[in-house]
Amino acid sequence: MASRSDTKTRILDAAEKLFAERGFSETSLRLITSKAEVNLASVNYHYGSKKELIRAVLARYLDVFMPSAQRAIADMPKNGQTMDDIFGALVQPLLELNKLRADGTTVFLQLLGRGYIESQGHLRWFITTHYGGHLDFFVKAVASCVPHVPQVDIFWRLHFTLGTVVFTMASADALNEIAAADFDEHNDIEAVIRKVIPYIAAGVSVPAPNAILE
Repeated sequence: MASRSDTKTRILDAAEKLFAERGFSETSLRLITSKAEVNLASVNYHYGSKKELIRAVLARYLDVFMPSAQRAIADMPKNGQTMDDIFGALVQPLLELNKLRADGTTVFLQLLGRGYIESQGHLRWFITTHYGGHLDFFVKAVASCVPHVPQVDIFWRLHFTLGTVVFTMASADALNEIAAADFDEHNDIEAVIRKVIPYIAAGVSVPAPNAILE
């Protein structure tokens, strides 16, 4: 007989895969229980609700990535940091997620993307409540690199950045196939992430329109 911890992990693993592939809204608890080979009572016992299960799936990654990302930025030299440096510091913490789970980097970014494009307001509350300190540290690091950019523009640009990353990761397989066919270029997940960094760094760093006019 499977232990409670085994059952809990099977549910989490099944939910993670289905959420990444289908999205949160399109994945029912019935589908998760079928894939995990457990009954609905087990899901309710271990997680209470679908919302709590979604949060648990993301927490498995965020609990590792958020502290690691903050340490990577904190360990950087304090003088002369650029936006490329800030975003570049996130690469290794992202890649380390492959040690946590098979294809962990890709799955984590896919899950973030699902939360970004679907109506999952509870995830914003969950992330800001449980990881707000890490987020504040990151935003302050960004702001220190671009003192010429107003806070409100930083807010918008970081959301545009997330949207860019989400689209890129959602289309990564197709983009890599095109790059291979048209340019004979072959990329892994790290190469794709590093390709997008100069683009998003430049977008966050460019002077605000009013500053350009002045």
